Amino acid sequence: QVQLAESGGGLVQAGGSLRLSCAASGSIVRIISTGWYRQAPGKQRELVAAITSGSRTDYADSVKGRFTISRDNAKNTVYLQMNSLKPEDTAVYYCTADIQTTVSQGGNYWGQGTQVTVSS
Repeated sequence: QVQLAESGGGLVQAGGSLRLSCAASGSIVRIISTGWYRQAPGKQRELVAAITSGSRTDYADSVKGRFTISRDNAKNTVYLQMNSLKPEDTAVYYCTADIQTTVSQGGNYWGQGTQVTVSS
């Protein structure tokens, strides 16, 4: 079984920064891809950023130039550096990953979420 644990959320003023971390633990052969989603009140869950094992990245248009996703393969950890935060960034942020867990098995996993609140 694989577990993802997010950390780094909190309250910050507009223009400030936060760094989210997501550490995977359990039976892990390879993390194929990983990323961050967010869900704001009344909104659909949306992809914020993703990164593949080949370090290809993808960002939502709303965060391009402000957020940076990175990963530390040795630590099975993915990060989301969030700069120039706006009130519109307020949401619960979820870490997700496609993980190979055995030679012949794998799956998609989600963390429980971490709250990010940006005040104006």
